[in-house]
Amino acid sequence: MERGAAYARGVALPFDPIRRAATLWRQRWGADAQVSAMAAATSVMRVQQALLADFDAIVGAHGLTFARYEALVLLTFTRSGRLPMARMGERLMVHPTSVTNIVQRLETAGFVQRQPNPQDGRGTLAVITEAGRAVTEAATADLVAAGFGLGALDPGELEQLFALLRKLRVARGDFVEPR
Repeated sequence: MERGAAYARGVALPFDPIRRAATLWRQRWGADAQVSAMAAATSVMRVQQALLADFDAIVGAHGLTFARYEALVLLTFTRSGRLPMARMGERLMVHPTSVTNIVQRLETAGFVQRQPNPQDGRGTLAVITEAGRAVTEAATADLVAAGFGLGALDPGELEQLFALLRKLRVARGDFVEPR
């Protein structure tokens, strides 16, 4: 599924817009204005938009958005198939209101049930259902078949990309690097 950002428009651009922006950036602010950082960051954002469009299209065939798919995968990875909604928000890095919306939509679709948290009288657990497990497996199979949108990279390049992005995630405080 090599659609990328051009997929939304239906036409690939006849030039690299980020390379052009880098040239114009250099002319306007000079090389010392972090042109390489701008080009790299803009490339990451553009690829992220393309991947999200691909992922939403793939999981959309299963009645999901990528955000709902991520929530189901998170629940699938737990030993008990349940998590407090507050913990889901932390792990998914989304606002509590967004978690509530995601879980409500999944509950309406029959993929999740909400239950009172017995360890926290005010909290709520999201619990994946068998239908939720089944749709997660089917959507995952389709994402795997699509190479997660990264089919243009070989296994070594994928490892390099992961290592570089992981370094940025550590620097940004996404998680604490174990010693």
